[in-house]
Amino acid sequence: MEKHLHIICLNIPYPVDYGGMYDLFYKLNALYNEGVKIHLHCFYKDRSEQVVLNNYCEEVFYYPRNTGSKNLLSGLPYIVASRNDETLTARLLQDDHPILMEGTHCTYIINDERFKNRKMFVRVHNIESEYYQQLYKFSHELKKKMYYLLEAKRLHAYERKLNKAVTAFWAVSRKDVSYYHTEFNCDTIEYLPLFIPEWKMRAPEAMGAYCLYHANLEIEENEFAVLWLLDHVFKKLAIPLTVAGKNPSKKLTATIRKHKNCKLIANPGEKQMQDIISKAHIHVLPSFNNTGIKIKLLNALYNGRHCVVNDAMIADTSFSSICHIVNSAEEFKERIQLLYHQPFSKDEKKFREDVLQKEFSNETNAKQIVKWVWESWYSISN
Repeated sequence: MEKHLHIICLNIPYPVDYGGMYDLFYKLNALYNEGVKIHLHCFYKDRSEQVVLNNYCEEVFYYPRNTGSKNLLSGLPYIVASRNDETLTARLLQDDHPILMEGTHCTYIINDERFKNRKMFVRVHNIESEYYQQLYKFSHELKKKMYYLLEAKRLHAYERKLNKAVTAFWAVSRKDVSYYHTEFNCDTIEYLPLFIPEWKMRAPEAMGAYCLYHANLEIEENEFAVLWLLDHVFKKLAIPLTVAGKNPSKKLTATIRKHKNCKLIANPGEKQMQDIISKAHIHVLPSFNNTGIKIKLLNALYNGRHCVVNDAMIADTSFSSICHIVNSAEEFKERIQLLYHQPFSKDEKKFREDVLQKEFSNETNAKQIVKWVWESWYSISN
């Protein structure tokens, strides 16, 4: 029997130029290799059609997001209401193939009675209500703060509703599984690790040249992290820091220029970013929320040397043994000074590889999806 699967994506999953795209894109290849015939539906705002997606999908459809302010009045979370498209609904109703909705964002169809008995799955990328609460915390613009707070409240109520409307959930972290169990009394959620590139352990041994913070810099929490590092950690350190990432603000750009030991690389391509990562000696990655799994940390662990993080960055992961964990600004400074002249050893690299290989296998995780969707209809006891 052929295995057909509709996948609804919150954005066009290529190019893979920020963390949220990794799981979306590399899942396609893994499912294709398992013989799944993918019917991909992509919402977009500022991206264009991508021919490369046709390599993994039977067909690919594109839908513009409805980003008008009227969606703020719908009563639904804006990230959901703005991904409502009648053409998509009509296409999904042409068959009875199972549907994978990539994130809470893509679940508008649960409000349509015609999908009541459809096999539908949600990939939980974050506890979105918590994520928007964190955005509210880190934003300094009143208009944005009001939006984030409203969205957080609506999302919490909506996530509770989702629990009763879909077949099952697949979360990217064990913490999110626990949250759904306790907050929503959900017994149809499973842990499914992130899909990532076919990374091998390429962390270079010996010495690198600088400290590095890399991320999608247009996200306010990431900008906050850079500003915190500049003000509280590197201000009096005679150690170079490179900041690399997507779309830094004018404020961030100007602030970095004021620090003689800091350098900004804006919007590097994928190949350039990997080169930047491989040449760094210390990856300095504080986080100020503990939602989701941070792809930037995984990238650094596979392709970089020493990783200095705080508790929030590795919350609910198995990475504590392969990172240097500090929390206060003073602890960050002390550990950076200690490691900056310490080579990254062959033994450290081998141990890190052993830890990561136990969890991240695209092939294993794609086979698990096939089992959940087609072989057992889905049962939490499997």
